[in-house]
Amino acid sequence: MRIMALDVGEKTIGVAISDSLLLTAQARPTIRRKSPSSDIELLRRMAEENEVHQILVGQPLHMNGKESRQSQRIGRFAADLKNKLDIPVLFWDERLTSFAADQHLEEMGLNWRQRREHIDKIAAMIILQDYLDNRPSRSP
Repeated sequence: MRIMALDVGEKTIGVAISDSLLLTAQARPTIRRKSPSSDIELLRRMAEENEVHQILVGQPLHMNGKESRQSQRIGRFAADLKNKLDIPVLFWDERLTSFAADQHLEEMGLNWRQRREHIDKIAAMIILQDYLDNRPSRSP
């Protein structure tokens, strides 16, 4: 059983999936958004193929912790995802993950075009790894 994390944007969805021991996050190819129904169908197939039992959605909050318009849109998408996939969906604070992903890719020597191509999946991977490292049920 695995956890899938999503960094949901207007044009793309970054995806990461945990290993079966729930220790590490691995980035998957970024999804180019087409329509809510086709996006959800693609996520359904990925969830089934990878035996996903939980979906973690990055919640874009303002720096003061309040919801943004984007977090409300993502909330509606997540509710639709939960209803259609019948898999538990949790939210995880994603503040500064895109910045951290960009920094990581820059340190790897990628130019801005290359960074832009990979930033969403790396942000999803950071969201998932943060969750895995901090989840309450993790043993010391």
